[in-house]
Amino acid sequence: MKNIQLTGIGNALVDIEYRVTDAELRAFGVDKGAMTLTDPDRRAEILAQLQDREAHKSSGGSAANSIIAFSQFGGAAAYCSILGLDADGEHYASEFRELGIHLEAPLGSGLETGTCVVFVTPDAERTLNTTLAANLEFTRRHINEELIRRSEWVYIEGYKLTDDNGAEAADMVAFYAKKHDTRLAVSCSDGFIVEVFGDRLRDVLRHADLVFGNEREATLLSQEGTPHDAFKALSAQYNNVVVTMGDQGSLVRWYDVEAQIPAYKTNLVDTIGAGDMYAGAFLYGVLHRHHPEYAGRLASYASAQVVAQYGPRLKVSHIDVRDTILVSAPEA
Repeated sequence: MKNIQLTGIGNALVDIEYRVTDAELRAFGVDKGAMTLTDPDRRAEILAQLQDREAHKSSGGSAANSIIAFSQFGGAAAYCSILGLDADGEHYASEFRELGIHLEAPLGSGLETGTCVVFVTPDAERTLNTTLAANLEFTRRHINEELIRRSEWVYIEGYKLTDDNGAEAADMVAFYAKKHDTRLAVSCSDGFIVEVFGDRLRDVLRHADLVFGNEREATLLSQEGTPHDAFKALSAQYNNVVVTMGDQGSLVRWYDVEAQIPAYKTNLVDTIGAGDMYAGAFLYGVLHRHHPEYAGRLASYASAQVVAQYGPRLKVSHIDVRDTILVSAPEA
């Protein structure tokens, strides 16, 4: 029996978020708006320079943020990852217990829980410095076939493809999903993933039932010049496609239905988690049989709410946000 609607497969990261100026960001020598893989020594250097600065800390990781949003909107969810046997790992696991999300994430002895140091500049852009740590030890043996069998959908973040172990685990997820008639959704995650790990990404996408990408990721993946052309090209390859375009809205295809979704006006404060929120909200909408246009509207509205605050979690009621859009929405 499939009693889990959505299971996420991704990195378990404790997000540590700081507000910085553009000059400070340049001094750190990272590319603005991008994700940079950072080793533990470099992370220690960064944190030492910011030790007197106020930080916002939360359990995260891209797919984890989507799964949390899906659950908070009212979906039955699970998450599969790996944690270190440390204070961050214990905190992460306890938070998922409090949220009512089934977590399959062993606490690895001798391992450190992964972190993501997030720089937020005054224009609300976020720049990620990710230390994978324990996540590098996540292998195909951590994929629970029974969990995938029980799931209606499984959602993989592209970030899992940055190391050999993660790529093999993603392939195993795709294999089990096909075996047990579980639908597969894949997020491109970052333009860096498409550019550097494009072959691995395309291998996983061959099995995908739904593809998420922002406009940069979509144009890189499709090798088209515009988001609309990229959407058209990807829609010819995959049954279901979502392309987000920031303040220009988003494009969705859900089987035979296509829709252009407007962006909602917002006060931009922090863009971290916008794409993750969109994915979690859209999956909640379509998996609960709402019309795909309204699923897209929920995703767009929820994303507008999350970028108007600091951090990837909605501080307003998820249920209020959900019902604002979906109470009068027709079923698919």
